[in-house]
Amino acid sequence: MKVLQWNGNIGPKRADPPNRLRSSRKRFILLKRLVLCLLIVLLIGLVWAGAQVWKMNTAASTSPLQQAQIGIVLGASMWGAEPSPGLKERLEEALRLYRNGTVKRLIVSGGLDKPDFPYTEAEGMQRYLVDRGIPAQHIVLENHATSTFENLLYSQRIMNEYGWTSTVIITHSYHGPRAMEIAQFLNFDHPQLALTESKVLNMPLHQSREVLAHAKWTLQRWWTSVQTWLA
Repeated sequence: MKVLQWNGNIGPKRADPPNRLRSSRKRFILLKRLVLCLLIVLLIGLVWAGAQVWKMNTAASTSPLQQAQIGIVLGASMWGAEPSPGLKERLEEALRLYRNGTVKRLIVSGGLDKPDFPYTEAEGMQRYLVDRGIPAQHIVLENHATSTFENLLYSQRIMNEYGWTSTVIITHSYHGPRAMEIAQFLNFDHPQLALTESKVLNMPLHQSREVLAHAKWTLQRWWTSVQTWLA
């Protein structure tokens, strides 16, 4: 005697309800749009980053470089009690400008890198310059800055205090475009750039870091502008 066993999988499948099909379709469309938006954002980011690298590679000193009251040396890392090789390149450019009379005085700007370091960046730069013949009274220290924005903001306050108006910003080529943007944002009076090419820095690494720093600065500038507008 044969026993018939019912199998629930036998027979025509029931079609999904229309609401479920519509919901699945909407989720798929939403996911596709999200992926498309992410790809567009990524593409814009890559184009923007490429533009920043192009600016770094094509940056040049102001030409012709006019005589100025002040040269602002933007700080970089210290190696203990000594300026790092990269910072020494900026200082050598500052020495050149002082010796040929392009700048009459220097502001050296930069705070303390690490709590156990004996000198701030500014103090380390001053020692380096004095050892090479620049009178200490021709060097003004700015000991508190921790970023390029603060380098220029605090140096601008020193300039205002002494009544100085003309300046040359001294830094590396890869750093120059952002430094100039910040100086213009702070309303420096016709700031000039004196840029040096590095022979000691790892440029791919420093340019990558500079792209990130430029992105941070762009957001900071936007947020500062919004706050000013709201006020």
